[in-house]
Amino acid sequence: MLSKDLGWAFDFDQQEPWSRVAQINYQLSPEELIAQSLQRKLGQLDENGALVVQTGQYTGRCPQHRFIVRDALTSGQVDWNAINQPMDEAAFEGFWQEVMAYLEGKEVWMRDAWVGASELWRQRVRVVTELPWADLFVHHLFLPRQSALHEPYDWLVLHVPHFTRHTHDGKQPCIALHFTRRLILIAGTAYTGEIKKSLFTAMNYWLPQQGVLTMHCSANMDERGQTALFFGLSGTGKTTLSCSADRRLIGDDEHGWDEAGIFNLEGGCYAKCIHLNAETEPVIAAAIGAGTLVENMRFYPGTRRLNFADQSITENIRAAFPLDKVPHHVTDHSGPAPRWIFFLTCDAHGVLPPVARLTVPQAIYQFLSGYTAKVAGTEAGVVSPKATFSTCFGAPFMPLHPTIYARMLEQKIRQHGVSCWLINTGWMGGPYGVGQRIPLPVTRGILSAIFEGKLEGVPFVPHPAFGFEIPRYCPGVPDSWLQPGGSWDDPQAYQQATRQLVRAFQQNFERFAAQVSGAIRQASPVLPG
Repeated sequence: MLSKDLGWAFDFDQQEPWSRVAQINYQLSPEELIAQSLQRKLGQLDENGALVVQTGQYTGRCPQHRFIVRDALTSGQVDWNAINQPMDEAAFEGFWQEVMAYLEGKEVWMRDAWVGASELWRQRVRVVTELPWADLFVHHLFLPRQSALHEPYDWLVLHVPHFTRHTHDGKQPCIALHFTRRLILIAGTAYTGEIKKSLFTAMNYWLPQQGVLTMHCSANMDERGQTALFFGLSGTGKTTLSCSADRRLIGDDEHGWDEAGIFNLEGGCYAKCIHLNAETEPVIAAAIGAGTLVENMRFYPGTRRLNFADQSITENIRAAFPLDKVPHHVTDHSGPAPRWIFFLTCDAHGVLPPVARLTVPQAIYQFLSGYTAKVAGTEAGVVSPKATFSTCFGAPFMPLHPTIYARMLEQKIRQHGVSCWLINTGWMGGPYGVGQRIPLPVTRGILSAIFEGKLEGVPFVPHPAFGFEIPRYCPGVPDSWLQPGGSWDDPQAYQQATRQLVRAFQQNFERFAAQVSGAIRQASPVLPG
């Protein structure tokens, strides 16, 4: 613990003095950080001792304002596109100098932590922020590292949400990643998810070049030591399904996979909490207590009780807590190569079955597609279900070309004989607004049936459009749901929805067709006759 006044320039990057900060609060405890946040009127405590804060204008990530420095090293490595936007070195240097000038005389909070549970691959990270509750987030989300103020580190993150750059478009947030200098600048936004995902992006750049696959997935383990991975975009159930009372959680969002097995890149959870139900999600609900950081949630009027149904600030309500808040967790944050991989999708078209078995080419096709759906009301202008494709189930965080991650995943699936499945957590019997959302207990039952081997003797039939295999029977699932269109009242409407979704898959995959094997191309769905 250290809170120290400095009357001299502190050498943050250990190469040259660059800022005269007034005070550094180093490695403070959660209790101290919460007390400081309350003292500065930056948050409130709920009835159970969670710190509730507001992130201000930005309640989610700002991908349109995130940049990667394009230099001699990254120019030929990064997959430059609308997501991986380039920033030249001169612009970054100007940004760096602006941040240094802004921090002159400021009070900051600093924390040293690990990214990555593997002793072979973990990276030393130092995060400097101007908010005590953002330091609490770093404490919860990353692995603790015993260090001292002047010891070296591998990556530096500067988080200055109260500094906003002036651009030709006016005042804008800016997130800039310099992979060569291992430096990340985050300005103009207090949403802490930017810290988490910027470091994840850095690992997705560095680790695959060392032969380690990085993945946007959750992971858990049974008592026999068999692990499962859950790939999925926001809202598909990645955290919910991996936090299960009968399995031990390894991590809920970011993992690496090397020759020794899988390992968590983090040490905590950043759970989306909108409509959180203690009956169906008891593990997450129980973790939100004393010391938890809760972002952008309101209380019930006249109380300090959290209102999980109130989305008047944002639907993206989040809670950050360390993994030791989860009773069933793996203490070393690692496990052997997975026995199962699940690709989660929330299909708002109501076309995909609740469960399907995938061949290896089909698994890689789904991985590169990264399909889910946005529904009406979640975004301005979305009035009907809209297919959304995010390569590798995490396109905003993947700086290398998607096929690099896909080739590594395919090799590991084949090497370890991993069983791959598609799980739909979306709608059956019709699209969003007409059909029924697949109940969470049904999805949990499907996973249990797979884990317990109850589908091994069941006959499977291929889906007429997508080709993957659907079991004729699954415990706890109505038989009609396992028949393409069987749960729909209008067969013609189902065929029309299927054609629409197949075309969306085909059009999206055109960009990969020339870069993958024939077997993966043949895993593309075909329009039914």
